[in-house]
Amino acid sequence: MQKVKKMIPYLGVLLIDFYLLPLCMYDTGTAMILLLAALPLICLVCSIIYGIKQGFCWIYPIAVAAVFTPTIWIYYNPSAWVYIVAYAGIALIGNLIGMIFFKQKEK
Repeated sequence: MQKVKKMIPYLGVLLIDFYLLPLCMYDTGTAMILLLAALPLICLVCSIIYGIKQGFCWIYPIAVAAVFTPTIWIYYNPSAWVYIVAYAGIALIGNLIGMIFFKQKEK
């Protein structure tokens, strides 16, 4: 439960990322830039910072996927299911990268 509490600020940033940035989509071009560049980049940076500060947590990518899932019905269509796996994968990679720096910080 303690790990989940430490995750809340990072998931809060991702909530803003996943729920407010799509409001800036006004055509297909901006939607693709957001979905393929901005949202994943913010997710990756947030995950790296989480990994540096907290170390690796296998729950984190699952939480990121859970935070993103409702956006499919709010902003996108059912073909966007693949992004759930993509953002969970990005969160996992970012968390693993951050964990490397966390381990070095510990030494």
